[in-house]
Amino acid sequence: MKTTKMVSALLATSFMSTAAFAADVTITIESWRNDDLLIWQDTIIPAFEAENPGIKVVFAPTAPAQYNSALNAKLEAGTAGDMITCRPFDGSLSLFDAGHLAEVGDLENMANFGPVAKSGWSTDDGSATFCVPMASVIHGFIYNKEAFEEVGLEVPGTVDEFFAALDAIKEDGNYIPLSMGTADQWEAATMGYANIGPNYWKGEEGRLAVIAGDQKLTDPQWVAPYAQLARWGEYMGDGYEAQSYPDSQNLFTLGRAAIYPAGSWELSGFNAQADFEMGAFNAPVQAAGDECYISDHVDIALGMNKATEHADEVRTFLNWVGSAEFASMYANSLPGFFSLSNHAVEMSDPLAQEIVGWRDSCNSSIRPYHQILSRGTPNLANEYWISSANAIRGSMTPEEAGKHMQDALASWYAPQQ
Repeated sequence: MKTTKMVSALLATSFMSTAAFAADVTITIESWRNDDLLIWQDTIIPAFEAENPGIKVVFAPTAPAQYNSALNAKLEAGTAGDMITCRPFDGSLSLFDAGHLAEVGDLENMANFGPVAKSGWSTDDGSATFCVPMASVIHGFIYNKEAFEEVGLEVPGTVDEFFAALDAIKEDGNYIPLSMGTADQWEAATMGYANIGPNYWKGEEGRLAVIAGDQKLTDPQWVAPYAQLARWGEYMGDGYEAQSYPDSQNLFTLGRAAIYPAGSWELSGFNAQADFEMGAFNAPVQAAGDECYISDHVDIALGMNKATEHADEVRTFLNWVGSAEFASMYANSLPGFFSLSNHAVEMSDPLAQEIVGWRDSCNSSIRPYHQILSRGTPNLANEYWISSANAIRGSMTPEEAGKHMQDALASWYAPQQ
């Protein structure tokens, strides 16, 4: 009799354990960010699972170059994960239009994101949002503090002060003033034109006016950044025309250049490689007292596979992604990838804190050529690579560069015709 009761008890315990185990739901994240695997496994996922017993999360990245094709194949086959890491703008919009991404705008914590933050993952009219914003990258200039001290320089706040600093560094002769090349072209647009330009076209005001057809790329505020770029070449060192992106990184981290036109994603690498103290400054304004604007470009978000069988659990996770806890955890785990939520996040990395602090004094804007304006042929983003590099090299005048861009856009975009 005792044996029978013991067996019954063991069976009951076994059944309860099995039932509890069966109650756990596992949800999977598709991503291209394979470099972040340990951060998700060791920090982010344990924090969520501790607060949400019964939900298990698996981060399953694919190599970046294969991500889009692999994800599309999985979606068509019905084997994609429950959550999809979203690149900004048309790539994710096409997944939403195809019925692969669910609308998530009704999540409670979506109220923590403003329209600029959501712009990369919303329909053109803003009526639907299909991914929860995670991070942006901010553009500006990183500088060698030792070089500035040696030459006796203050951080420039205006364009005139910026060029005065470049002149002083060039005259000193111990450093290349500006570490950038034009061989790869994209840097000239991303860390050049789109970095300094918002101060001329007033950020979102100008960007949205071009989309609406109310401003043209030949207008003075769109040509003026080319005129500034045209002055950069004399400070970029001999042979900059053949200098690649890795060359520019190395020149700066080896201490041979004083200023680096930057995207904030550089921080982790620069912190590991440079043996000197670094500082940062935002793109200088035209005149002291002018309102400042920064390129604070939406970069990464997370959405729900519409075909998931675990929608409630996914929505719980996505709502947590919009929380202050996630914002702080993610931003501090990946210095240079800044939370897009309106939570105040203290950064443990001093250079990251310096850069994200620009949001307090400047207006955020995204790069002008991604939302809507790169859907046609020629692709406007690619044309900006060409025109920006040519402006630096002097093979296009600022006016020619502006006309090149306006003609490219007007060739297919109805509001500019």
